Amino acid sequence: MPTPLQSLIMTGTKLWLDSIDPDLVRSNAEQGATGATSNPIIVADLIKTGRFDKELTLLMEKGLDDSEVAWEMTDILVRQAQAVFAPVHTNTGGDDGYVSFELDPLLEDVETPLTLEERTAQYIELGRKWSAGHLNRMIKVPATPAGLAALETLAAEGVTLNVTLIFTKRQYEEARDAIWRGAQKRRSRDTFKSVYSIFVSRIDVYTAQHVPQLSPAAQGQVGIVNAKRLWKENQEFWSDKSLPLHQEIIFASTGTKNPEDPVDKYVAALAGSDIQTNPPATNEAIQKLQAKTFERTVDQLPPAEVLEEIDREVDFQKLEDVLMEEGLKKFADPQKALLALIKQKREALQTAESR
Repeated sequence: MPTPLQSLIMTGTKLWLDSIDPDLVRSNAEQGATGATSNPIIVADLIKTGRFDKELTLLMEKGLDDSEVAWEMTDILVRQAQAVFAPVHTNTGGDDGYVSFELDPLLEDVETPLTLEERTAQYIELGRKWSAGHLNRMIKVPATPAGLAALETLAAEGVTLNVTLIFTKRQYEEARDAIWRGAQKRRSRDTFKSVYSIFVSRIDVYTAQHVPQLSPAAQGQVGIVNAKRLWKENQEFWSDKSLPLHQEIIFASTGTKNPEDPVDKYVAALAGSDIQTNPPATNEAIQKLQAKTFERTVDQLPPAEVLEEIDREVDFQKLEDVLMEEGLKKFADPQKALLALIKQKREALQTAESR
């Protein structure tokens, strides 16, 4: 009998891990995961454990500053995960087996005095730098004005992209169209691959707080409905492009935020196609569900009256504005904390050496 995660994969879902912890990457790969994603929170939490102090020390001894150490350490961790999933990338002809490398979230920090054009140029420069020489690395760019403005150039230059922090149809369409314009400038589209990370559970947290008038049938379903609609639009857009690789939706933020929700709420609702990038705790909890089996549900929507209520009551532009501000802060703050942590470790090392 298949395990719950094997059952999920059998529906057509590609299972990716929302972590690049080397131990979790290996264990989840054994359970069927075929890719992974990273972000500043994940990297900062890993370095806090002290498990990578040796690597940090070696980087510091090379004379790198705190920011350089942070990014070189991120590169090391992503490379290690890439090695685990490289066989998947080879066996699928480049359609799976990727690990995402997120670009500097401080580019969007309110304390960073850059113009839109300067931020865009930085995304392009960093995208080139961190993608160079990697077959199964995706460069993760946020769906901010500057991030979106960088996509066409990066796609044209052959960078494999994961557009993150997508909450709305507007963001998705701007990202997709920019990447497709860029892809059409390539000499060959044989290795063209792009994914679009749609955040799910955060939307339901938002509606619980900001749209309390939703009925019980609609409350807690907005994130799922939004993700399913964007999945369908994505399927339709790429269906006539005759591309060898799939351009896919990543269902992100699939861990439940409401303690009353079943742990597999989002995983089950979005089963059947494209990619789910699940937190380690979500995968672990799902594996413990007794005799759990999943079925394809990604193409099933609630009744028409529920959809009409959601469309009537939810202001998606306001939702996007609020969640983007929260999302950028959630990534910028851990990056600042990571730099502070590296500074502390450097000082502790220097103190130890002086004794």
